[in-house]
Amino acid sequence: MGITAFNSSAFPRVTPWECFTVEWFSVLAEDKRLLTGLRNSLFIGLGVVCLSVPLGLAGALMLTQVKERVRPWYYTIVISPILVPGVVLGISTLLFWDRVGVMFGASRDSFFYNGFFLTIIGQSTFIAAYTMLVFISRLQRFETVQEEAALDLGATHWQTFKKILLPFLAPAIASASVLAFLASFENYNTTVFTAISTSTITTVLASKVRYGIDPSISALAVVIVVLTLIGAAVHEILKRREIARSKLAAEVAAGNRLSIGKQTPWYFDPALIMIFLIVVAGVGTTFMAGTMGVEECKVAVKTEKQRATQERIKALRERNQAKRDVEAAQQAQEAEQKREEKEGRTGTENFNSIFNTDNLAPAEDAPETTGEPENDPSRTGTENFNSIFSTDNLAPKDDSEQENGEQDKKDEEAPRTGTENFNNIFDTDNLAPKSD
Repeated sequence: MGITAFNSSAFPRVTPWECFTVEWFSVLAEDKRLLTGLRNSLFIGLGVVCLSVPLGLAGALMLTQVKERVRPWYYTIVISPILVPGVVLGISTLLFWDRVGVMFGASRDSFFYNGFFLTIIGQSTFIAAYTMLVFISRLQRFETVQEEAALDLGATHWQTFKKILLPFLAPAIASASVLAFLASFENYNTTVFTAISTSTITTVLASKVRYGIDPSISALAVVIVVLTLIGAAVHEILKRREIARSKLAAEVAAGNRLSIGKQTPWYFDPALIMIFLIVVAGVGTTFMAGTMGVEECKVAVKTEKQRATQERIKALRERNQAKRDVEAAQQAQEAEQKREEKEGRTGTENFNSIFNTDNLAPAEDAPETTGEPENDPSRTGTENFNSIFSTDNLAPKDDSEQENGEQDKKDEEAPRTGTENFNNIFDTDNLAPKSD
């Protein structure tokens, strides 16, 4: 994420790398909303430290004072806020203090409805349990004999706490404070309900992610990481200085006067000087590399992007044109097939539509009929039935009268078994009795 803060790309990414720049730190410095959220988070974190650390210390001291049988129940109760989801804590904090404000008749401008107050209270309800765990682990190594000896010597309970217990818990207090601050700084689930109109760094970042982010977020991450490393280095240096002072005090107590005056000031520590030089060199190199040749690099990158875009557009057009050519060829082929199917219906040219009235008219290329039957050898027995709807079928043919008379004689001579009296069922002679 830190690398993306130095890429000139408008979206946080490592690849493809465009230009080395530090402009996003300037964008971060000009983002008033983000800086306001950062300032509010710092203020809320300090408030949470001031409230949760004393609560955690009190809970840890109470745990060491209650009876053995009560300790498991007490421990379960004070640790339970850690197990409650942050959303539930945020909503319950908001509703609880709203009811308290209504009970006291407070207006909407009172602290009962203040986002800072509600956020500090809501976060402290579970962060205090974290700090209590730190104090419990420290108190397990504490010898109560020291407190008993102080009380036997006439010290009060407050003096015993201030001069014996509190110095012993100093490392735990520092650790608990750092833990409480970091837990408050990164909290979102509870803060989003209790902040109301107040914005913190987490709520601002969440809104930025919703509408789109830029590498200024990465620049913020770099700043936080650098400050954390510097703080850790300073803490380590101070810790080593404290160890050195302890050794010096032991040597002085042993009578070794030669060690007096050998201790150097903390700002002359070699490790601190090295860290300072590394930071200065890094910042200077980054500034020089980010300000020299950045504009030329951006112009080159922009030109390359335009060229790549034009190539993509050209390839897309060629692909679309090839697709259109294929579709046109397919349409032409389909039209040709339809035309061939329409022209190539063998034997059905005159029957394109059976309901067409033109089917009753003779075809233009058909030969004219003279009333004589076609001598088609393939129509055996159908010479006189060329057209069953023709009125000429009811008239006797001129050239077949003799043949019909001979056929009638043959029919009269040849006996029709069972049908002699039924030559014509519509003949009135069938009703008269036969002469024979």
